[in-house]
Amino acid sequence: MFERFTKDARAVVRGAVEHCEQSGTGSGSVEAEHLLLALLDREGSRASFTLTALGLTTDERKESLRQALRDARRRAGLSQSEADALAGLGIDVSEIVARVEEVHGVGAMSGDRRSGEWWSGRRTFGRGAKNVLEKSLRIAVAHHDRHIGDEHLLLALTILPGVPGEVLADHGVTHEAATRVLYGGGEAKAG
Repeated sequence: MFERFTKDARAVVRGAVEHCEQSGTGSGSVEAEHLLLALLDREGSRASFTLTALGLTTDERKESLRQALRDARRRAGLSQSEADALAGLGIDVSEIVARVEEVHGVGAMSGDRRSGEWWSGRRTFGRGAKNVLEKSLRIAVAHHDRHIGDEHLLLALTILPGVPGEVLADHGVTHEAATRVLYGGGEAKAG
């Protein structure tokens, strides 16, 4: 599948691996959030143009998005809507995080604490990142695009459930809005 990726899409995947390595998470798997962080780093690509057109023009707005991802990671990957649903059942996720961090340290639920082990080898891709890559292929095919670009990765992140899609939507980057910017309003069905 990677042979169909444009240089911009390949750069996003490489950037996601770098974000994974810098995050210090114990699992070592590249996740969907790493792909989103790598997309935020891009300049001069179709995805960066789309993000700019949809209001992620300033470093302050991008930092707000990054902070929302960090907040979700502190909640052990729960999206805000999941935390809200649990609150409806009387479960205060913030209180749980605070208590766990009180005993085990800040970031205990996020996996951000380094284990002290040195890791060498290829990064694996977690289920969420694999879903984004697979969905980007389907989106490219649905739009009759011959290659998978970083814009297809962005569209996949906006359409798949989970923290990255929710955080993007909270910042005004929805699947419908991104599709309008990229394709001028005509939407192909991405199965």
